[in-house]
Amino acid sequence: MNCTRRIGLRYYYSTSPFNQRILLLKNAPKVDDALQLFDEMLQRQPPPSIFQFTQLISVIVKMKQYSTALKLFKQMRLMGVPVSILTMNISINCYCRLNQVAYGFALLATLFKQGYSPSLAAYSTLINGLVLADRIFEAVELFKKLLRDKLCDPDQVMYGTVINGLCKVGHTSKALELLRFMESVSCKCKPYVEQYNAVIDSLCKDKMVDRALELFAIMTQKGVIANVITYNSLIHGLCNFGRETEAAQMLRDMEEEGVYPGVDTFNILVDSFYQKGSVKDAELSVQAMVRRGLHPDVITYSALIDGYCLRGEIDEAEKVIDRMMERDIVPNIITYSRLIDGYCKKKRIHKAWRLFQDIQDKGLIPDVVTYSSMLQGLFESGNPAEARELFKTMQEKGPAPNTCTYSILLHGMCKNSQCSDALVLFRSLESKELMEDVVLYNILIDGCSKCGKRNLAMDLFDELCLKGLKPDVRTYTVMISLYCQEGLFVKGKKLLRKMEENGCLPNRVTYNVLVRELLKKNECQEAEIYLEEMINRGFMPDHATFDVQRGEGVENPTPKKHLNEFTVCNYLLLYRIFCL
Repeated sequence: MNCTRRIGLRYYYSTSPFNQRILLLKNAPKVDDALQLFDEMLQRQPPPSIFQFTQLISVIVKMKQYSTALKLFKQMRLMGVPVSILTMNISINCYCRLNQVAYGFALLATLFKQGYSPSLAAYSTLINGLVLADRIFEAVELFKKLLRDKLCDPDQVMYGTVINGLCKVGHTSKALELLRFMESVSCKCKPYVEQYNAVIDSLCKDKMVDRALELFAIMTQKGVIANVITYNSLIHGLCNFGRETEAAQMLRDMEEEGVYPGVDTFNILVDSFYQKGSVKDAELSVQAMVRRGLHPDVITYSALIDGYCLRGEIDEAEKVIDRMMERDIVPNIITYSRLIDGYCKKKRIHKAWRLFQDIQDKGLIPDVVTYSSMLQGLFESGNPAEARELFKTMQEKGPAPNTCTYSILLHGMCKNSQCSDALVLFRSLESKELMEDVVLYNILIDGCSKCGKRNLAMDLFDELCLKGLKPDVRTYTVMISLYCQEGLFVKGKKLLRKMEENGCLPNRVTYNVLVRELLKKNECQEAEIYLEEMINRGFMPDHATFDVQRGEGVENPTPKKHLNEFTVCNYLLLYRIFCL
């Protein structure tokens, strides 16, 4: 045996324990053990191969310890351990995962300086990093440059990354164009099911379910086999459009094709049925799931609880909780939040409060939905002081309130004649997004109007317009009502025309408010004009408007000033035909 071979064998046997320990870490990854092994490898003379170092760093990356992996990479370079293209690619990936894409590009520049040609993997990693950082258009530009300058031949992974990025920002049509290019003769890289899935899912989310179904048909014709993700996207899209019958057929079709639905598939159906208020169908879906050997999870049961709560069947919702406990399925904060909301809607505020306390004793942390439900329950049950106290607790140790929370809070305060406090709270908001939320302005304008602070309501409306915000139909309706109550009918009628000029069409409520206020002031001729306009636009008078027409709430009613009998009878007949 020659000397060189003896040295090679001695080196192999001296480093083979490292191979075994790296293999053990792959099966049972522990960061501390990996760091200890790295230190030992650095101290070994001669040092292990770059391949072994790369293997170890790859194990650390799989643990999602990206910062740790980069520290080890830097240590290797300082110790003079030569790095490979693979090691550099791993480092680029770590920077991208840490949302530090600029450092990834710096390493790419280093590869060029050292005379290396970056691999397809390096470019794919950088494109994926840009997508993760929501820099989609930069990712697309880099992809175009690679194609234009023929720097590499993109594979399915790279195409898929760009397609996913385009779908992420709502450019589904561009994603579809790229998919079509992949399908074309000029492209060597043909799409896999993953690329089709991304576009099908995006089309469904964009409410283009029929186009998604067409693409699904093209995909199957081309011999690409759909998987459970494909079917889940289509079933979800169909359910969102109330096409549950087609969704159920899709479920049968996928089973006939040998694709077995998972728990997620049935959860889509359960969720859809409960939203329609069809809890019976939701329960049947759960039974179908069990028959197939699938086990309902916490998402399934949470959807059922929500369904029963929406129907006001709280006792049935409680039974679902019992079923969960029997099957050792631990309810999560979403489950309990839905039950708390159910209790609040049924005015069982004491039960809701007790459950709110109990879940915290169990170690669960209430989220923004839990707090918001509890706040609404307290306000609606006539406990505004307790609600405001709970909001203080939320600010001190709870999650950050969102727009929904502030809507509940401002509405509750205004309803309890605390408009000044509500306005102070609104002015204290630090978020520009919240300060420019039209919904919050609507609540305050309406609240101030009903609290008798009409001048303040008008000031708020002017402020909203000066900020360049766009009033919605509710804003205009409240202001038209306010102007009319103040006797400013000219301003009210002008605002009705202005809202249309601004692209905001009046609805049934807007017309009823205007007609009602005109009738209250005995402006019957004007009322008749707008009533006719209202009918012509397909809207009908509501009960409150007819009550005013009969003289209820009218100032000094006189028969002569009422709408003529023929008009009222005809409108009343139309109202009964179309509305009752």
